[in-house]
Amino acid sequence: MAVYRRSNRHRFILVLLVLTSITLLTLDTRTSRTGLIGKVRSSARDALAPVQSVVHSVTEPVGNFVSSITHYGSLKAENAKLKRQLEVAEGEQLRNADAPRERAALLALAQLTFAADIPTVAARVVSTAPSNFQLTIDIGRGTTAGVEKGMPVVTALGLVGRVVDVSRREATVLLVTDPSFNVGVRLTDSGDVGVAHGAGSRQALGVDLIDVATKVSRGEVVVTSGLQQSIFPPSIPVGRVKSASAKPGALQQDVRVDPVVDLRRLQFVRVLRWQPHEKAASKGAS
Repeated sequence: MAVYRRSNRHRFILVLLVLTSITLLTLDTRTSRTGLIGKVRSSARDALAPVQSVVHSVTEPVGNFVSSITHYGSLKAENAKLKRQLEVAEGEQLRNADAPRERAALLALAQLTFAADIPTVAARVVSTAPSNFQLTIDIGRGTTAGVEKGMPVVTALGLVGRVVDVSRREATVLLVTDPSFNVGVRLTDSGDVGVAHGAGSRQALGVDLIDVATKVSRGEVVVTSGLQQSIFPPSIPVGRVKSASAKPGALQQDVRVDPVVDLRRLQFVRVLRWQPHEKAASKGAS
């Protein structure tokens, strides 16, 4: 009998504990975070907080790494797009910085004070000679624009050279400083006529056939003579006298002339559509 009563007591205690647990769970769900149960729950959470913090600090880098791998492709594409946009903006800024100078050069080119009755073709310089064997430039106009071999090339200041080769889209211009270049010239003070020739890059032009008795002044302007059969029309500025001297017994003066055009900084030029040989032939036929 004692055994039976003890067994019933154990069963009663077990049922009581189960009912108590259910009651506590219900109260924990429905009641606020205050009171005894709330305090017990809060204490448990505080006790577990260090463990949760350690777990978070360990797992967060892993999560970030996985996330970065997932978005790596899109981030790379976005960076490339931003880089292209920055390059375009920087290029536009550089072009805008050069625009005032280009505009000034074009305005000056449009106001030729010589050869006003000769049709012209404006052209941009696209390249310069790669060596000193021949001093030339290439321009971005050719036969499709009316450019032909032999035509003079100028800026608003004066003579640049003449066209020596031409294709449909481009032309090559021999500069006045090239040693093979020759042009008939006239001294503006005395009117004496001579022949100017190139002497090389950054060198003054030499002028032959100036009489020793002629007074030649430093800074005097020298222009194209435009004599019959000349490949250049008259009165195009060529240069300014740098020096003039004559040795005893010489038959001509040694005259040196600096070109009026800075050939190292050419950007735009004009081709004069001038063909003197054809004009002379047509006049002879008439």
